[in-house]
Amino acid sequence: MSTISSKLSKLLAAQIVDGTYPPGAKLEERVLAEKFDVSRTPIREALRELGSKGLVEVVPRRGVVVARIGVGELAKLLEADCELEALCARRAAECMTAMEKKELEFIFEQSAILSRDGDTEAYLANNRQFHNLILVGAHNDVLTGMVADLRERLAPFRQAQSQVDDRLQISHDDHAAIVQAILAGDCEGAYNATRSHHARLGNSVLRLIRSRQDVAA
Repeated sequence: MSTISSKLSKLLAAQIVDGTYPPGAKLEERVLAEKFDVSRTPIREALRELGSKGLVEVVPRRGVVVARIGVGELAKLLEADCELEALCARRAAECMTAMEKKELEFIFEQSAILSRDGDTEAYLANNRQFHNLILVGAHNDVLTGMVADLRERLAPFRQAQSQVDDRLQISHDDHAAIVQAILAGDCEGAYNATRSHHARLGNSVLRLIRSRQDVAA
């Protein structure tokens, strides 16, 4: 997929999740190409990518339309992500080197400043670094690949959390428990803190999606 197609896919995914394009809305290549001032090729590639994620579907005689998000299936994906991320944290508490732990501690300390300043964009970039360090620290390529795949599929839904009050501070507080456990080599503590963190995020996503579907209905 080209860079343009990837950007379009992410943008359209976010607009589908936030309700800009409600379930059943038709997505025409020509209209979208004119809207984003691109050729039909990247639009076609973006729609194909959205189809692989279950966000759009092809309906006979209508073409590509926005699919109704299956809350049940989404819940299963979030649960799988929750468990795998927690497992990575458990492994990280056991396997991280001293240098890796020091880097994790540094990134966490930086996040405290970003959270205090309310710098959402920088905090989210820091957040990605934080969680990626834990994946690397797990020292298990199979787990890393599985989590990366789930993160990609769930990315549009994770972005829906931007409306949650005190999002940055809550996230930072969750991270504090995770870091404390990993630095102490507390495998079960790291697992439980990470599982709780991702369970909270998952529940937040599900509540938002359900509420939007209720409004649309």
